[in-house]
Amino acid sequence: MDFENFKSNVCHMLKDMGDIEFLLYIIKSNDIQEYYEKEELLECFYLLGMIDYLCKENNLPFIENYNYIRKYKLEEPVFPLGIHAKCLVFKSEEPKNKSLREAIPEFKRFNIIENGVRDAC
Repeated sequence: MDFENFKSNVCHMLKDMGDIEFLLYIIKSNDIQEYYEKEELLECFYLLGMIDYLCKENNLPFIENYNYIRKYKLEEPVFPLGIHAKCLVFKSEEPKNKSLREAIPEFKRFNIIENGVRDAC
């Protein structure tokens, strides 16, 4: 649940700040490096996936400072809690399969299955 809250907070920050201001904030904050050093890889990879996604969406160059992190990924895919719930309700793995097919590539490369970073209400 903590990771779900983390994702929600990040997505709300993105919505409130806008793409460019958010990118600048994350880069200046050094949060990616700090999460990496504390071995909080889920948060580290999520923020890195987010900045890679936003760079692509805004036709900006990737931030090469993080290339040493990009070679890693989580061992197993991490799905949103809602996807797990759908699998239980429908007694099927199809929600996971659909989510995998539709996942944002910049997150999926780290084995984080994310489909809607702009869905914050």
